[in-house]
Amino acid sequence: MKVETFLPNDYQPAEGEPFMSEQQLEYFRRKLLAWKADLLGDTALTIEGLQDAARNIPDVADRASEETDRALELRTRDRQRKLISKIDSALRRIDEGEYGYCEVTGDPISLKRLDARPIATMSLEAQERHERRERVHRDE
Repeated sequence: MKVETFLPNDYQPAEGEPFMSEQQLEYFRRKLLAWKADLLGDTALTIEGLQDAARNIPDVADRASEETDRALELRTRDRQRKLISKIDSALRRIDEGEYGYCEVTGDPISLKRLDARPIATMSLEAQERHERRERVHRDE
């Protein structure tokens, strides 16, 4: 059984601390769990909204508008579903002791990058190289 790490409410990871200390890991775990809970709450609201919207609208233009809104909402929820999968993957990396390190180079990912994008799997430099290669191959 894992012992819960004490974390002050105003805690922010700092460069002077040991990288991926217990407090930093707990900070990112809580951040990821809160983000996931928020996304799951949005999903529940979408399901309710879609069930309420399942009605017969006689006007063709109104019905088309409703269908467009529904398609946009479903596309947004699909992106959020993929994001939840990435959050679960980040939580798994925390549990396995791999969180915070670039999957390409093995170097630490900066705390600023992780704070802004806690699901990051690559350092900023590795991500930029990856995106440049993608652009080159896409343009061919």
